[in-house]
Amino acid sequence: MQALNRVFAVGLLLMGGWIATSAPHAWGQEIDRKPKSKVAPVYPELARRMNITGVVKVQITVAANGSVKDAKLVGGHPVLANAALDAVKKWRFEAAPQESTGIVEFRFDPTQ
Repeated sequence: MQALNRVFAVGLLLMGGWIATSAPHAWGQEIDRKPKSKVAPVYPELARRMNITGVVKVQITVAANGSVKDAKLVGGHPVLANAALDAVKKWRFEAAPQESTGIVEFRFDPTQ
Protein backbone atom coordinates (compact mmCIF):
# COMPACT_ATOMS: atom_id res chain seq x y z
CA MET A 1 0.00 0.00 0.00
CA GLN A 2 2.83 2.40 0.87
CA ALA A 3 4.53 1.66 -2.46
CA LEU A 4 1.28 2.41 -4.30
CA ASN A 5 0.97 5.75 -2.49
CA ARG A 6 4.56 6.58 -3.43
CA VAL A 7 3.93 5.76 -7.10
CA PHE A 8 0.76 7.86 -7.06
CA ALA A 9 2.59 10.83 -5.48
CA VAL A 10 5.42 10.65 -8.03
CA GLY A 11 2.88 10.45 -10.84
CA LEU A 12 1.12 13.57 -9.58
CA LEU A 13 4.42 15.42 -9.33
CA LEU A 14 5.39 14.44 -12.87
CA MET A 15 2.00 15.45 -14.24
CA GLY A 16 2.16 18.81 -12.45
CA GLY A 17 5.64 19.43 -13.84
CA TRP A 18 4.49 18.54 -17.35
CA ILE A 19 1.51 20.90 -17.10
CA ALA A 20 3.68 23.71 -15.76
CA THR A 21 6.30 23.36 -18.48
CA SER A 22 3.82 22.97 -21.31
CA ALA A 23 2.08 26.29 -20.53
CA PRO A 24 2.52 28.81 -23.32
CA HIS A 25 4.76 31.83 -22.81
CA ALA A 26 2.73 34.86 -21.73
CA TRP A 27 -0.71 33.84 -23.02
CA GLY A 28 -4.07 33.02 -21.58
CA GLN A 29 -7.59 34.29 -21.80
CA GLU A 30 -10.93 34.26 -19.97
CA ILE A 31 -13.20 36.48 -22.07
CA ASP A 32 -16.14 35.53 -24.24
CA ARG A 33 -15.09 37.68 -27.23
CA LYS A 34 -12.96 36.11 -29.95
CA PRO A 35 -9.65 37.93 -30.48
CA LYS A 36 -8.79 39.02 -34.03
CA SER A 37 -5.20 39.97 -33.19
CA LYS A 38 -2.99 39.57 -30.14
CA VAL A 39 0.26 41.29 -29.26
CA ALA A 40 2.63 39.32 -27.05
CA PRO A 41 4.09 41.21 -24.09
CA VAL A 42 7.77 42.07 -24.13
CA TYR A 43 9.48 40.25 -21.29
CA PRO A 44 11.05 43.04 -19.17
CA GLU A 45 14.84 42.93 -19.02
CA LEU A 46 14.81 43.51 -15.26
CA ALA A 47 12.49 40.52 -14.81
CA ARG A 48 14.77 38.41 -17.00
CA ARG A 49 17.87 39.37 -14.98
CA MET A 50 16.04 38.67 -11.71
CA ASN A 51 14.57 35.43 -13.13
CA ILE A 52 11.05 36.56 -12.24
CA THR A 53 8.27 34.29 -13.41
CA GLY A 54 4.60 34.48 -12.75
CA VAL A 55 1.09 35.24 -13.88
CA VAL A 56 -0.33 38.69 -14.48
CA LYS A 57 -4.11 39.08 -14.62
CA VAL A 58 -5.64 42.05 -16.40
CA GLN A 59 -9.32 42.97 -16.46
CA ILE A 60 -10.22 44.42 -19.85
CA THR A 61 -13.25 46.17 -21.23
CA VAL A 62 -13.69 45.62 -24.96
CA ALA A 63 -15.70 48.23 -26.87
CA ALA A 64 -18.41 47.19 -29.31
CA ASN A 65 -16.02 47.84 -32.23
CA GLY A 66 -13.49 45.34 -30.80
CA SER A 67 -10.86 47.72 -29.44
CA VAL A 68 -9.70 47.49 -25.83
CA LYS A 69 -11.39 50.41 -24.09
CA ASP A 70 -9.90 49.89 -20.63
CA ALA A 71 -7.33 47.64 -18.95
CA LYS A 72 -6.78 47.33 -15.20
CA LEU A 73 -4.28 45.20 -13.32
CA VAL A 74 -6.04 42.56 -11.22
CA GLY A 75 -2.98 40.71 -9.94
CA GLY A 76 0.59 39.76 -10.63
CA HIS A 77 4.19 40.81 -10.10
CA PRO A 78 4.66 44.58 -10.45
CA VAL A 79 7.78 44.14 -12.62
CA LEU A 80 5.72 42.17 -15.15
CA ALA A 81 2.50 44.22 -14.94
CA ASN A 82 3.33 47.06 -17.36
CA ALA A 83 4.41 44.63 -20.09
CA ALA A 84 1.06 42.83 -19.84
CA LEU A 85 -0.95 46.07 -19.78
CA ASP A 86 0.93 47.54 -22.76
CA ALA A 87 0.40 44.37 -24.80
CA VAL A 88 -3.29 43.82 -24.07
CA LYS A 89 -4.15 47.43 -24.98
CA LYS A 90 -3.02 46.59 -28.53
CA TRP A 91 -5.28 43.53 -28.85
CA ARG A 92 -8.30 43.65 -31.16
CA PHE A 93 -11.46 41.58 -30.84
CA GLU A 94 -14.36 40.79 -33.12
CA ALA A 95 -17.12 43.41 -33.12
CA ALA A 96 -20.21 42.78 -30.99
CA PRO A 97 -23.49 44.59 -30.28
CA GLN A 98 -22.19 45.85 -26.92
CA GLU A 99 -19.01 46.11 -24.89
CA SER A 100 -17.87 43.23 -22.75
CA THR A 101 -15.55 42.72 -19.81
CA GLY A 102 -13.28 39.83 -18.96
CA ILE A 103 -9.97 38.72 -17.51
CA VAL A 104 -6.88 38.07 -19.60
CA GLU A 105 -4.06 36.09 -18.01
CA PHE A 106 -0.42 36.34 -19.08
CA ARG A 107 2.12 33.72 -18.00
CA PHE A 108 5.72 34.92 -17.90
CA ASP A 109 8.56 32.41 -17.92
CA PRO A 110 12.04 33.36 -19.15
CA THR A 111 12.91 29.75 -19.99
CA GLN A 112 10.19 29.51 -22.65
